[in-house]
Amino acid sequence: MGTCTSKDTKEQKKINRRIEEQIKKDQSMSLRIIKLLLLGAGESGKSTILKQMRILHKDGFSQHDLMSIKPVVHSNCIHSMLAILRAMFHLQIEYSDPERVQDSQLVFATVHSNKEELTEELSAAMQRLWKDEGVQECFRRSNEYQIDDSAKYFFNNLQRLSQADYIPTEQDLLRTRIKTTGITEVLFELKGLTFRLVDVGGQRSERKKWIHCFEGVSSILFISSLSEYDQTLREDNCTNRMQESLKLFDSICNSPWFSDVHFILFLNKKDLFAEKIHRSPLTVCFPEYKGQQNQTECINYIQWKFEQLNRSSQREIYAHHTCATDTQQVQFFIFSKYQLQILKTEATRPLMIYLLMFNRQIHTRQSIRLLEFSVTCLVFKLLV
Repeated sequence: MGTCTSKDTKEQKKINRRIEEQIKKDQSMSLRIIKLLLLGAGESGKSTILKQMRILHKDGFSQHDLMSIKPVVHSNCIHSMLAILRAMFHLQIEYSDPERVQDSQLVFATVHSNKEELTEELSAAMQRLWKDEGVQECFRRSNEYQIDDSAKYFFNNLQRLSQADYIPTEQDLLRTRIKTTGITEVLFELKGLTFRLVDVGGQRSERKKWIHCFEGVSSILFISSLSEYDQTLREDNCTNRMQESLKLFDSICNSPWFSDVHFILFLNKKDLFAEKIHRSPLTVCFPEYKGQQNQTECINYIQWKFEQLNRSSQREIYAHHTCATDTQQVQFFIFSKYQLQILKTEATRPLMIYLLMFNRQIHTRQSIRLLEFSVTCLVFKLLV
């Protein structure tokens, strides 16, 4: 019986050892699964980041995936033109060519028929409308009504989008707008770590769902659209979008829920901001602003407005102003060659990082690489 007991003891020790090894392995894996939560107001560009991560670090999108968004592309095109035509009526803007009235009637008829297919006939009509100076004037005043940011991109590609053999590209997919409802996520590998990026709807009606995602969050990626300083929310056509974003950031950044959570802040759509800042003053959003009406000074002021909301003196802010054609994008590639050395240098600094990114809905791969670098900085500090 003693021999039997001895064998049982040895076997139990082996089992215990395997269990302990598995526990250690699981703990090690859990340390390397970094949960990132995408937060921000609606239409700030959160879902675009999620799509980019899938393109860069997963299998991307299959042809079936791309074909499935073809109706969405067509719908976005048609409804964007519809938004302009309706706005022309309310803003009392006339067509420069009276014949465009007939083209506009075709757009209205298409929507009313619930057949939102971008036929060659409809595409030709919309192309003529887009070239009309009255339509262009209305588009320049797009801050006065609701229209998708990608409208110009789609209007400039109408001929391609209406071809019978049209297959959406990844860029088309990134430009499409589908209201995010519920919770979506993507898992991806980067620098030997597994990231779980979670996106939740940014509209007011969706924010009550955010609390279900708070557990286990390593970092929050807060996205705010820089170009929306002179626009109002779709939800009420009254509240300034930038003010809404600042208010939301304040509540999240200083929430007890996230006292130990790291933040990355993206101020998105620099090129759209650059297009409108010379015709639409920053005082529309910030009446107290006394600076020059130029891009650099206005950007610095908006950055300062966000920075002032951070109430923790222990949090250091790292700001990066970038866009697809900015030399800082090139600088980043040079910068990344020394990434490990920089990470080691920065590892002893405070753990709160803000990345202020200015780019057109984060559509460029360069911008996403900058996001990856920023996140890697945070992760390195967590694991060292």
